[in-house]
Amino acid sequence: MVLPVLNTFAGNPLDRAGDQRNSPDWLDEQAANPDALACVFWNGQPLLEDHADGPRLVWLALTHAREMIRDEDRELFLGLWKGAPCFAIEFGGAADPATGPVRGLGTFTEMREAAAVLSASDAAIAGGAKSLFDWRRRHGFCANCGHETETACGGWKRICPACTAEHFPRVDPVTIMLPVFGDRCLLGRQASWPAGRMSALAGFLEPGETIEEACAREIKEEAGLTVTATTYHSSQPWPFPSQLMIGLIAEVSDDDATPDQTELEEVRWLTRDEARAVLAGAHEVKAPPKFAIARTLLEHWAGSSE
Repeated sequence: MVLPVLNTFAGNPLDRAGDQRNSPDWLDEQAANPDALACVFWNGQPLLEDHADGPRLVWLALTHAREMIRDEDRELFLGLWKGAPCFAIEFGGAADPATGPVRGLGTFTEMREAAAVLSASDAAIAGGAKSLFDWRRRHGFCANCGHETETACGGWKRICPACTAEHFPRVDPVTIMLPVFGDRCLLGRQASWPAGRMSALAGFLEPGETIEEACAREIKEEAGLTVTATTYHSSQPWPFPSQLMIGLIAEVSDDDATPDQTELEEVRWLTRDEARAVLAGAHEVKAPPKFAIARTLLEHWAGSSE
């Protein structure tokens, strides 16, 4: 499938083998395959190596990786690449494994930094693995009875041996939108961001809400504006820790925007020329990072002639 817009962390090239991974025997066969590989993580950070074409994920033979981490709960089956099984392993603890077990193989890199330099396919694989590892760390105990859970399906499911409840990875939907009025768009700023940084508005969907309703509520809450129409643009898996960003262009009824001073400390209207200057780095407002869907939305609107 060809995606109309390929945001960073989307476009994972692996065949997830969603049906086959439910079989323990099939997973054992994949692990025994001499071509089986594993990428390496440490507390959510992928191990990267320098290459002539730029940084890339480090892949080890699975047998080698398993010698370093003898813990089924720190191993994931990621999928198949042209028939070859691909796994991920994760080190824990405070000591950097790059100074020990994987010395000389690469550098563990924070995911946002990695996303800025990895190829699209490597970023998608790494982002998916990070989300699964984060979910595993947060769901070690059953939400139903409190008993410790066990990994299943190559890390894509956890089962409670006490009450038999099954737990699956959670993805939290978030609307992220660019409010527009006439020939201007609105950006907002959170106080914790780097100086000058502004971005699209965003917020989690609440139970019983549609995407459009969540978009309208968040814009009303954060900027005091009333949405009159929404247009879907694209979506983005966001592994911090595991969200689906739903990108929208939101038309609003007026330009009387007021930041709520809780989530946003400042809002600012930009013309298309100003937005282009922001994207070019020629404006006092700093654009969202290149791997964020907020930037994709701003680029789309700034390049439109409407």
